[in-house]
Amino acid sequence: MTAPDATTPLNVFIVAGEESGDQLGAALVASLRAITDRPVVLSGVGGERLAAAGQVSLFPLQDIAVMGMTEVIGRLPTLIERIRQTVEAAVVARPDVVVLIDSPDFTHRVGRRIRKLAPAIPIVGYVSPSVWAWRQGRARKMAAFVDRLLAILPFEPEVHAHLGGPPCVYVGHPLLERIGVLRPGAGERRPLGEGPPLLLVLPGSRRSEVRRLIDDFGAAVAAVVEHVGPCEVVLPAVPHLADEIRQRTRSWPVAPAIVVTEGEKHAAFRRAHAALAASGTVSLELALAGVPMVVAYRLDAIYRSLKRLNRVVRIARVSSMVLPNIIIGENAVPEYLDDDAASAKLAAALAPLLANSPERASQLAAFSRLDEAMRLPDGRPPSVSAAEAVLEVAGAKPRQA
Repeated sequence: MTAPDATTPLNVFIVAGEESGDQLGAALVASLRAITDRPVVLSGVGGERLAAAGQVSLFPLQDIAVMGMTEVIGRLPTLIERIRQTVEAAVVARPDVVVLIDSPDFTHRVGRRIRKLAPAIPIVGYVSPSVWAWRQGRARKMAAFVDRLLAILPFEPEVHAHLGGPPCVYVGHPLLERIGVLRPGAGERRPLGEGPPLLLVLPGSRRSEVRRLIDDFGAAVAAVVEHVGPCEVVLPAVPHLADEIRQRTRSWPVAPAIVVTEGEKHAAFRRAHAALAASGTVSLELALAGVPMVVAYRLDAIYRSLKRLNRVVRIARVSSMVLPNIIIGENAVPEYLDDDAASAKLAAALAPLLANSPERASQLAAFSRLDEAMRLPDGRPPSVSAAEAVLEVAGAKPRQA
């Protein structure tokens, strides 16, 4: 068999299950094209960013962008058909590599079936599910169909080694390539005491998350304003939820400025003094931006009832759902789950962060250790590190320097 030369296309089948995966996939493709001479040809499932990179998605991303068992059950017939369609397309295409990006409820089912029907196709997983928090058995199951797992959190390779997961390598978190847009420049974040403090409110990027948190968040904001005085409140929202959020925040005593673009969101992060946020990647964004926070989350009703049936394994040095806490090994950010996420508790933890308090200073000191904890040893951008790993699994070589 003749080895591929620089004119032989590198066929990459990417399955991204939601917008964040689409963004991650597009950055991966850009880096693949930057480090190999071979033309990169795309197929699979993605959104607007992968479409701009040349992928023709098998179906709209919205068909599979669901979260929580209740939502999955409601969309089950569509999801089953989309899994079948994706697997069939991958088996027919016989790509050089399949890259499954996040969204494990969908992508893992696709990966298992591809491995069964076409075991010679290499499969890369990009972003580990949170096996370090719960459902640890997923790690061993992934080992059956994932040839290489690209971790975006530095402790995850150790977790997968411990749990019998697939070969796993830390490639860096994509936020490391965007620190410049998160951290304030000179004069962007006013010192506390010079005008009303800016409070960010981030109830989530999915409708179900927003509906479970928005009322308690509003009551917490009201209590904080009553305690500390006037605040400027900014609420970054994904565009398709903006109208609903406007309706749900009309009764708030301080009308939040609702921003919907990435640029507006990043500008708010650079100006903010504190935040009240749903658990998720946004907590890491806030920490890297130097914004002290309180984090809350309410589980999907069915997951909440099943939570007691799962033996939660904490491989990290702390027991936490907040990414900055896990990465630095310290419970610096207060967190409130389910019934604990009541407005009074949230307000009591949030108010000190809007003053020059020990609580604020403690979080900022912890955040100062994130850069070192997340840094790649060779200083490469995460998307380049990920692209090199994908090329290796695909049996391709990077461009010679």
